Amino acid sequence: MTKPVMIGSAPDSWGVWFSDDSQQTPWGRFLDEVAAAGYTRIELGPYGYLPTDPVRLRDELDQRGLAMTAGTIFEHLHRADSWDTTWRDVSAAASLTAAMGAEHLVVIPDFWRDPQTGAVIEDPQLTDEQWPAYAARMNRLARQVREEFGLRIQFHPHADTHVDTHANVERFLHATDPDLVSLCLDTGHIAYCGGDSLKLIHDYPERIGYVHLKQVDPAILAKAQTEGAGFGEAVRMGVMCEPPNGIPEMPPILDALSKLDVEIFAIVEQDMYPCPPDQPLPIATRTLAYLRSCGLLR
Repeated sequence: MTKPVMIGSAPDSWGVWFSDDSQQTPWGRFLDEVAAAGYTRIELGPYGYLPTDPVRLRDELDQRGLAMTAGTIFEHLHRADSWDTTWRDVSAAASLTAAMGAEHLVVIPDFWRDPQTGAVIEDPQLTDEQWPAYAARMNRLARQVREEFGLRIQFHPHADTHVDTHANVERFLHATDPDLVSLCLDTGHIAYCGGDSLKLIHDYPERIGYVHLKQVDPAILAKAQTEGAGFGEAVRMGVMCEPPNGIPEMPPILDALSKLDVEIFAIVEQDMYPCPPDQPLPIATRTLAYLRSCGLLR
C-alpha cells in the first residue's frame, strides 16, 4: 500500500539563509513566487524572515493559498552551556509554527565550520563523552517542544555539522529516543556527506518523519572536496543542483517514502545562496513539474 507524498517548498529554494540579508529575495516576493510556481505548502525558513506576528503571517499565507508544514531552527546543544540560548531560539520558532497549524519543527545542528568563510571554528568530531550528553539534551528538547507546543522534532543532519556522515546519522539515531526524535531526511545533505538516503529509509523507516528533497552535482562536489571547500563555498560553486541533474535519483526516493506507514511532507530545497533575484522561480516551477512527473505526490 502506498501513500502520496505531500510536496512543498521553502525559502531556501529562493536563496534565503538568514532572517535579514540584502542579498536575499524579499519575503513578499518569495510568497508570491512560491504560490506562482504551483506550491501550496511551505516551511517557515529562518525565524524572522517571514513576519513573526501570527495573525499577519496567517493572513499573508491565506491570501496566497499557502499552508505551513514546519518551522526551522538551529540548535547548539552539543555545547555544555547551551540549553538556555537554544531554548530561547527554539521556543520562539516553535510558538509561531504551532500558531500556523503545523505539526513539525525541523531542528538543525550548528556548524563546526563557518558557513560563510569556511573557517574551522570547532572540532569537527564530537568525543565519546559528548555524544550521549548531546543526545540527552536533544531528547529533553524534543520532550519540551512536544509538551509546550504540540510539535514533533524533526532532526536535520547537515553538512559541516557533527551529524553529517551516514555513520554519524546512525549514531545519532541510536543515541536518541525514537518516541521523541524523528529524522528530517535531507537527501542533498546525506549525498553531500557520502551517505545513502534509500538505505536510511530502508533501515530506519520508523524514524523518517519529514523530508527535504535536494540533489547534489557529483562533479562539483568532487571539486569542492578536492579544494577543501566549506559547505557555503560549495553552494556558491553550484553543488546543489536542479533535479533531475544530480544525485540521488528522485523516483526511487519518492517510491520508498510512499511505502512508509505515515504521511510524509517532502519539501523541495535547492541551496543557492546568494542568487540572482530572477533565478529561483523558473527553477522552482520546473522542479515541481519534474517531481509531479515522477508520480506519488500530492
